[in-house]
Amino acid sequence: MILSMTGYAAASAELDSGSLTLELRAVNSRYLDLQFRMPDELRVFEGAMREAISAQLQRGKVECRVNYAARSAQSGAALNRDLLLQLAAWNKEVQDALPEARTLSVADVLRWNGVLETPTASADELRTALLDLLQETLQEFSASRAREGEKLKDFLLQRVEKIESLREGVIPHVPAAIAAYEQKLIARLREAMQNAEDERIRQEITLFASKIDVDEELSRLASHLTEMRRILTQGGAVGKRLDFLMQELNREANTLGSKSVDAEVSRSAMEMKILIEQMREQIQNLE
Repeated sequence: MILSMTGYAAASAELDSGSLTLELRAVNSRYLDLQFRMPDELRVFEGAMREAISAQLQRGKVECRVNYAARSAQSGAALNRDLLLQLAAWNKEVQDALPEARTLSVADVLRWNGVLETPTASADELRTALLDLLQETLQEFSASRAREGEKLKDFLLQRVEKIESLREGVIPHVPAAIAAYEQKLIARLREAMQNAEDERIRQEITLFASKIDVDEELSRLASHLTEMRRILTQGGAVGKRLDFLMQELNREANTLGSKSVDAEVSRSAMEMKILIEQMREQIQNLE
């Protein structure tokens, strides 16, 4: 499976004490670069989160954003019945001692510190909930990267096929192009070397023909394209290996163009370089 370095996923979880939301987003990078945006009270869990993310990702600039919204007294509070009974007893004692005193109202009771208890999560509960949520988010995040990776794989294989087609189209042109250029060269050499022997002319032609022969470049192009197919089929972390192959493909295409003595071969070499550059740009997004 091929994975893109770009991706996004988000998930949330409801706790008794509040709600957790977690987002992961990533873009391409040469190395794994993790950045965390989270409340200070959750910062203690950053190390465990970093370890969990690093276990699944190898490259990419990844931003992990965590929000924790604690429940307000109105939404998740419960009455402290022990304190409520104590207030009732105190109120009765005061009324017995001071009949003219105003009794406690409901509003007075609810404002009393500790009467309304808002659920709070322990550090262990928060850690477990946060890491579980991270794993859930990572699953969706990896799935989104895999979907994008498959699209990039198809894109690259299409370009490989086009380069292969151009390479095969060049092969029939090479012998005829060399032969035609040899005839022009013979005529020029005979004119420039009127007293030279035919053997000397043949040596010069042979030397020049070796300089413009592109069989080796065409063979290496085929080898590199075969290796690209193998790497893409094998999957895994392929970005760096493919990036190296782009350098090799570009070198062969450049040499093919520089040696060319035929307009069709030159045109094919130029189209190869365009396709290689298109692949190189997309490979920057692969893990």
